[in-house]
Amino acid sequence: MREVSVQHRRSAADNRGSATTVGTPMFLDAGALSPEASYRLSSGSVVPRPIAWITTVSADGVIHLAPFSCVTFVSNKPPLPGVNIGDAPQMRAIHDSSAGHASGVRETELLGLGTRPCRTVRVPRLADAPLSMECRLERVSAFGQTGAEFIVGAVMAFHLRDGLAHAESGLPHGGPNYTALGEIVTLRGMPQTPQAVMNGCDG
Repeated sequence: MREVSVQHRRSAADNRGSATTVGTPMFLDAGALSPEASYRLSSGSVVPRPIAWITTVSADGVIHLAPFSCVTFVSNKPPLPGVNIGDAPQMRAIHDSSAGHASGVRETELLGLGTRPCRTVRVPRLADAPLSMECRLERVSAFGQTGAEFIVGAVMAFHLRDGLAHAESGLPHGGPNYTALGEIVTLRGMPQTPQAVMNGCDG
């Protein structure tokens, strides 16, 4: 395993109002943290994170919806990232879709979200999402000791809201374009599935 050290640079905005004297940094032994504490620290450190809003269909035809906040693309030919990408007006619906439900519950209907059929896959896409990707499963790799999986989907087609992309520059956050972390919005906490260490996972 290759050893690396990851640093986060604080912006001028992060330092506003903070004391000029820096105290002794907190040291946390990652191996001594519980799975829940490790998740909270990791997910709060890697920011901002794009959220893939995933729609799936069960064998019984039930449409399920859930947000996944650990997502990236690993290839551009073929493109291999996530599925629906929401925007600010859909923030509460994205958050509420993370709640756990029985397998027969259709989260899209529960949250009042419309869907539209895809052209290349059986799973529908969210009608009002500014960007959706039709994906087929490419591969699944297991990681760590809590049953975590890295799921790669091959994108078969893109759906983009009218006016979202430009022929010359593409999407607004692509290429040399950067954005700063804006206002932090706090929504109600959601009960989480215990991140227990699973037997047989070597990590």
